[in-house]
Amino acid sequence: MSADTLPTEESSLHSEVLNSLRTKIIEGQFNAGERIPERELCETLKISRTPLREAMKVLAAEGLIELLPNRGARVPVLTGQELSDLFDIMGGIESMAGRIACERITDAEVLEIETLHYEMYGHYMRRNLPEYFRCNQAIHSAIVDATRNRALASLHQSYSTRLQRARFAANQSNSYDRWAQAMREHETILDCLKRRDSAALGDVLFCHLRNKSRASDAIAQN
Repeated sequence: MSADTLPTEESSLHSEVLNSLRTKIIEGQFNAGERIPERELCETLKISRTPLREAMKVLAAEGLIELLPNRGARVPVLTGQELSDLFDIMGGIESMAGRIACERITDAEVLEIETLHYEMYGHYMRRNLPEYFRCNQAIHSAIVDATRNRALASLHQSYSTRLQRARFAANQSNSYDRWAQAMREHETILDCLKRRDSAALGDVLFCHLRNKSRASDAIAQN
């Protein structure tokens, strides 16, 4: 093995560990306030603590975990008000993105979002929440990308990462009521995009995030 291949391999390992740990946190495999079990994860992922701790530094910067001085890391505990505030900020960002996107989005980009929408619907029908969530986030990101506004995209990415755990949890319900409501809202989002109705899209995206906030809060109280 040449020395030139080492950085690539290290980068690949870092990405693999980072993505694995991020997924576990977002999908609620660790409870709020729970310490990240470093030894257990090292054994499961067959890695040393160095790549795991490097990944945890990135996740701490993203707001998904908190680093504790000399005590590892834990999943942060957010109060209902803190979550509500974050969802309102995200609602404002996505509302603005929707309005701008309607002015700049291409027909090809709308088609890509429509394709994602129907892929997401298929996962919804099969009750495959992880894959549904992946498509869902891709749709929201695609709308932001269509604004061609780097500053807005950077701001959206920052808050989106912090809220992914709560957004994932918002669809977890025994009755699937919120999940079904979210699908109906996405039908409206797609319709507004097709019609380039900036005002309507801005409003529905803000309400969509507000409803996510309510669902997330309801689950946290159960």
